[in-house]
Amino acid sequence: MEAVIMVNVLRQAGADVVVASVEPELEVRLSGGTILVADTSISECSDQIFDLVALPGGMPGSVRLRDCKTLEEITKKQAEEKRLYGAICAAPAVTLLPWGLLKRKKTTCHPAFLHKLPTFRAVKTNLQVSEELTTSRGPGTCFQFSVSLVEQLFGESTSMEIEKFLLMDTADELSRKKEFNEVEWAVDHTPRVLIPVANGSEDIEVVTVVDILRRAKVDVTVASVEKTLPVLGSQGVKMVADTLIKNTAESIYDLIILPGGDSGIERLQKSRILKKLLKEQVSSGRKYGAISSSPSVLQKHGLLQNKKVTAHPSVLSKLESNNIVSSQVVIDGQLITCRGFSSAPEFALTIIAKFFGHGRAKSVAAGLVFEYRAS
Repeated sequence: MEAVIMVNVLRQAGADVVVASVEPELEVRLSGGTILVADTSISECSDQIFDLVALPGGMPGSVRLRDCKTLEEITKKQAEEKRLYGAICAAPAVTLLPWGLLKRKKTTCHPAFLHKLPTFRAVKTNLQVSEELTTSRGPGTCFQFSVSLVEQLFGESTSMEIEKFLLMDTADELSRKKEFNEVEWAVDHTPRVLIPVANGSEDIEVVTVVDILRRAKVDVTVASVEKTLPVLGSQGVKMVADTLIKNTAESIYDLIILPGGDSGIERLQKSRILKKLLKEQVSSGRKYGAISSSPSVLQKHGLLQNKKVTAHPSVLSKLESNNIVSSQVVIDGQLITCRGFSSAPEFALTIIAKFFGHGRAKSVAAGLVFEYRAS
């Protein structure tokens, strides 16, 4: 989540973001099981000057970053020359501290690693900016962290535009979730969830939902509707799906979730296999969901009749106005929809609560450093 949210938000703001692998290969498996393809190797970055070096957390990812001598040299030079650098989650304590880059800096990090920081410099805030260094607590604070980096690079007006784009500016004005026609979601097996993806799918939504659901031990399959497993997300994040959509045609899933992304939903909509899967899902009374702009796909397939929904503001005009609910997440029986972007964590945690109960959702939220509310 942290890597993808940072990349997506910074690119939305207009930054030229380079994703560099510290591994021998460009393809890396992240903590949530998502496979990403980096833009380049860290060795190719050693003689370049960056306005910002930002480190995602995760374990053992933060240790592997710490042990990369090239990255250490790049980041130390960044600090020495008073250019911006940042780290989130475990990375401040596990990566920057051993490099000596937290000296005389107030710092925050994930609560599980806070004891590693010098007591008189550690702070329990979601975000801490100390001169050139910015630190944050975890996946649940990464939108705030990323927007702060945007503000430092581009100024307040750009960061406010990004907050609006991510729907952060109106989040506090809306209820977190509303439910209609309540039904039981609990199953007697590990819930199986299918997330179809395409070139142009919203990478923040895909990776956030996959990451959070897998933390709750949900069996998540990411399926490409393209001819290849690698797909290019909306902001150029290269994701590798688990399988092709054709390989899922005979399987049964407890929930199918469509991510947003304007060009992605066009490609999802054209997939005959996915259309068949969705129609069978609904006719069989199983669960289905959509984030951001993808409720419009369900609308075109005739799968939103008499259903209360929410969606990204840009597609609300395409939906039946009397069924639109002003909320970040809306559940109507077997259907769950979400406004998208910064509401994606709430969406995923709501799914966990429906399958397992509020206790598991609250536990996962604590690990994310995300405030979970049962109602």
